[in-house]
Amino acid sequence: MLVYKVLEVGHTGTRVWRNNTQNTFKISASLTLRSSAMASEDWDSELLEEPLFILESGEVYRNPTEVKMSQIVLPCHANHCGEVSVGQLLKWMDSTACLSAERHAGCSCVTASVDDIHFEHTIGVGQVVHIKAKVNRAFTSSMEVGLVVSCEDLFSDQQCKVCHAFATFVARRTEAGKVQLKQVIPHTQAEQVEYSLAAERRRMRLIHAETINDLLSWSTSQTGPECEEHQHAVAAERTRVESVELVLPPHANHQVSTFGGQIMAWMENVATIAASRLCNAHPTLRTIDMFHFRGPSHIGDRLVLKAIVNNAFKKSMEVGVCAEAYQGGEPLRHINSAFMTFEVLDSDKKPRTLPRIRPEPVDGKRRFQEAIARKKIRLDRKYIISCKHTEVPLSVPWDPSNQIYLSYNNVSALKLLSARSNWVLSSEKKKVSLYTLEENQKLCFKVETHVNVPAEQVFVLLSDLTRRKEWDRHYEECEVINQADEDDTIYRVVTPSARKGGKDQDFIMLASRRRPCDPSEPYLIALRSVTLPTHPPTENLNRGEILCAGFTISEELDNLTKISYYNQATPGVLPYISTDIAGLSSKFSNTFSACSEFLERNRDSLASHSPSEL
Repeated sequence: MLVYKVLEVGHTGTRVWRNNTQNTFKISASLTLRSSAMASEDWDSELLEEPLFILESGEVYRNPTEVKMSQIVLPCHANHCGEVSVGQLLKWMDSTACLSAERHAGCSCVTASVDDIHFEHTIGVGQVVHIKAKVNRAFTSSMEVGLVVSCEDLFSDQQCKVCHAFATFVARRTEAGKVQLKQVIPHTQAEQVEYSLAAERRRMRLIHAETINDLLSWSTSQTGPECEEHQHAVAAERTRVESVELVLPPHANHQVSTFGGQIMAWMENVATIAASRLCNAHPTLRTIDMFHFRGPSHIGDRLVLKAIVNNAFKKSMEVGVCAEAYQGGEPLRHINSAFMTFEVLDSDKKPRTLPRIRPEPVDGKRRFQEAIARKKIRLDRKYIISCKHTEVPLSVPWDPSNQIYLSYNNVSALKLLSARSNWVLSSEKKKVSLYTLEENQKLCFKVETHVNVPAEQVFVLLSDLTRRKEWDRHYEECEVINQADEDDTIYRVVTPSARKGGKDQDFIMLASRRRPCDPSEPYLIALRSVTLPTHPPTENLNRGEILCAGFTISEELDNLTKISYYNQATPGVLPYISTDIAGLSSKFSNTFSACSEFLERNRDSLASHSPSEL
């Protein structure tokens, strides 16, 4: 049987296909080959061969920043279990990412941070590690590098994903001064999506420390004291590890600074020892919270690495680890900190139950409590961000501990939906176009129109959902119930029943607003349902839910703005749009014509407001 994979649509409108006999040929774009496997979003595209983008010249496009590294795992790379040590893997990942960053920057680069990493599989001796890195987006002097790690079994010809990560690199100053990085130009749809999402991830990184501190303060106040005494608890002090490393030339990179991957490897080493002391067994590292390099280290530095088990849960434990540097009699410099989560696997590769931990007074109890809070944050993050978009429930409970992740998921989902290229024009009336997208038994729709109002004005007017009832008859009531921050607001919206004699519906929606990072990007207003204990469903209203909806607003010419409204139709939304999609009514074209009139009527109403009021 032949298996076909689409490689990419070229500018000429042809699709290039490859079958499992490695023959390559072209067919016209009008012919579509589909199978349930090809259409499934459950396929991990990062493990499949990258789509080939055919340029107008006929050449195959390859991202100019892409770097690939393949390493066979030898015994010298392995731990006691015959698996590659995570420290060694981090060194390979950092090397690959650095080469990609320097290929784009054209000068030396240093690691600034590595986002949270979750390791899905271990890699054994004799297997091959494949690491692929490419720059997703460049900012002023920093850039985001995306990494995908997979392993290959040479005997069975099987591959599996190990992890993916995002690292931030900073271009080092040259003799001419601070480096101004050139912009990344995305060519493929996948590159455009990563380019767009990189801005949202950068936003999270910039406020990461402040956010985590706020969440810890909030979460610890909610959890209260849980440092119970247990008869067979292991004293946390027993797990404390301190090790010193002298930075020698082999540990330095080509810029004579301590290699970031080497520091991460040393940190993983002491954290593993601390975890082993708790369980008297060999632990497996599952997740690493963000590495953030706070300062450089150089040849001749002594690096002091400290680790201790902060808390042990039923099947996992958190180890805190930090790296400090000094030279001669100078004071210690804080280089890096991280929190690592370990499990201990039994013979069936299932997590074992771990002994309890007994924290030391004061600082130990603080670390114990903070570990509980971080676990909740970690679970929220995994629940909201790490899951595939289709696996996240429609309404996720909102509270301060998951606000940043819900906001990220909200904006990212809208960006992913707007990046789709296979929309089908369903109708066009009153200068309003209605598009549909049917895929995997899901229906999405897009409404598009243009208005002679500056994009900034459109963004501000549409951001205030309390004014939407002025143009959208589906909004009977709209009230603000929680102003989370200047970018995130939770609304309660009441809409009339789409069926005669039915109950009205209400929605509890999180609205996340984003201004563009550069002129080429649109303004965004992303909407999704959340649940609040203060606003449970009521008997006289049906509770509707929205998974992904919102506006993208782009200024195409002076004062000519394109407005695109997206919605992934859910049972609560579908009755309002189904007749329009079927061509039986013009409700949505009338609604968005009214929207255009509302915007033009109010185009000058914001001139008297200060930017802070907007």
